[in-house]
Amino acid sequence: MPSLKSRLLLVTDRQQTKGRPLLSVLSEALKAGGPSIQLRERDLGAKELLALADQIVRLIGSRGSQVLINDRIDVALSVEGAGVHLRSDSLPVSVVRRLIGTDRLLGVSVHSVSEAMQAEAGGADYIVFGPIYETPSKHMYGCPLGLSKLEEAARAVRVPIVGIGGVTAARARDMRSAGAFGVAVIAAVLGAEDAEAATRALLDAVASPSSSTGTPDFMRENRASS
Repeated sequence: MPSLKSRLLLVTDRQQTKGRPLLSVLSEALKAGGPSIQLRERDLGAKELLALADQIVRLIGSRGSQVLINDRIDVALSVEGAGVHLRSDSLPVSVVRRLIGTDRLLGVSVHSVSEAMQAEAGGADYIVFGPIYETPSKHMYGCPLGLSKLEEAARAVRVPIVGIGGVTAARARDMRSAGAFGVAVIAAVLGAEDAEAATRALLDAVASPSSSTGTPDFMRENRASS
């Protein structure tokens, strides 16, 4: 089975690049290392999405970054090596697994521990869990789940859990300490003035959990409120 190689998943949104071309921002981000890239441009038709996916694959070149196509199985199957990332209300994970086979990476966005367990049972290779913190792009999914739920989800499944929602470098460290394999971001990189520096900071943050000699922010907050 394939595995998620990078601990940083960069989700695309052309509306959050502050007017800059998406490919230009991605090019800058890739200079910092190899985040996985989830192509999520929901307003594009299949032909336009395929053309953009091909451009991203060429941009990545030999860097080895993985590419995932959001929800469009037909487009993913048309791009060599591309994986699929499903929304929580997409086709059942088990159905998509049968369609794409076992060689392509399959991820799923979920918003509860029970959904995470169902995604794993259906054959997901990794799970994006959130929102962990408050973020405008995730208001539709309700209140932030918080680090305690992330920790619960990480204990409940064996596949990698990727936290999303309001991610910063400091929060990314705490999410790793709570059990997350990595983090997923949109505006934290695409909206940054320096996409390369922002990507590097996040990659450094998720490289390893917070030091055992220090106390993660979320534990300090819990102690303060008890």
